Amino acid sequence: MSAAVILAGVLLAALVIYSLLGGADYGAGFWDLMCSGPRRQDQRDLIARAIQPVWETNHIWLILVVVLTFSGFPIAFSWISLSLAVPIFLILLGVVLRGSSYVFRAYFTGSVRTQLYWGKVFSVSSSITPLFLGIVIGAISSGGVLVKDGVSENGFLRTWFHPFPLVVGMLSLSLFAYLSACYLTIETNDAALQNDFRKRALISGFVSIVAATLTYVIAGDSAKPIRDGLSRVPYVWMIELGAAIAALVAFQALWSRSYLRARIAAATQVALIVSGWGVAQYPYLVRPELTIVNSAAPSNILSDLEIAVAVGAVVLIPSLILLLLVFKTHRKSISAIADTTLV
Repeated sequence: MSAAVILAGVLLAALVIYSLLGGADYGAGFWDLMCSGPRRQDQRDLIARAIQPVWETNHIWLILVVVLTFSGFPIAFSWISLSLAVPIFLILLGVVLRGSSYVFRAYFTGSVRTQLYWGKVFSVSSSITPLFLGIVIGAISSGGVLVKDGVSENGFLRTWFHPFPLVVGMLSLSLFAYLSACYLTIETNDAALQNDFRKRALISGFVSIVAATLTYVIAGDSAKPIRDGLSRVPYVWMIELGAAIAALVAFQALWSRSYLRARIAAATQVALIVSGWGVAQYPYLVRPELTIVNSAAPSNILSDLEIAVAVGAVVLIPSLILLLLVFKTHRKSISAIADTTLV
């Protein structure tokens, strides 16, 4: 296996992890926007308690994706940046607004109206970011990212503003919302709050199935090569079958209120969906011209990058596990006390 393929595999793994961790945070922001009913404030408090200890660290995986693409596949990075400048700018804007507004809402206590304003900014930016992340994924899969002499051949709009990328964006948002709702069911011991997010998980899970079906149908016209990759490669079929089984397990677990099993199954489902897309995209990074091999940096740079990733993983992964164990355990204790107080 070549160094370029190994590095592309690391990119896909980082994207999967970011979907499972950062994606759940984006979904929580979406549910913050949609909080309603007599427990609206309790729902928002639960979301804040759940994401507060770890939400900043989850962007490590997005940074890893950007740095490895820039350093290991510079031509692909250039083409994506030139052709998809608008959605990428909106992704970055969403990340910045989401982080700053969350902090302003948490620490500015002088005015309730101001807190509500920053809360709205947090929720909206958390919703648009996964939407445009999906749009970028859809665009690089549909064959519209073409650059000649440093200029996008399809302009800054036609590359991504058409049905397939837009539907992939909706699929991304619905999957992150579904994943987040499943996670939030076990972040509290309050049965009423668990039931609130159980309902949200069932609804968003159904929406994600509809969006996935629509994505597959539209791909027949707008992204036939990626559809062929999804439907004709045997091992991709196995991944899709695994995702379908995980979805059934998650829905059954939600229906029977087995929340831990639902969380594990939902995470498995999302991981398999993202992995299936990556495998179906092979050997391309950006369809229809840039493959993993012809867009890769020189072999000595790829080798250095792989060494750096291996050394970094030895430090990073145990540190993140420790962070989650320490802060999430502490937060769950606080959540349990808060739930007891509410009861």
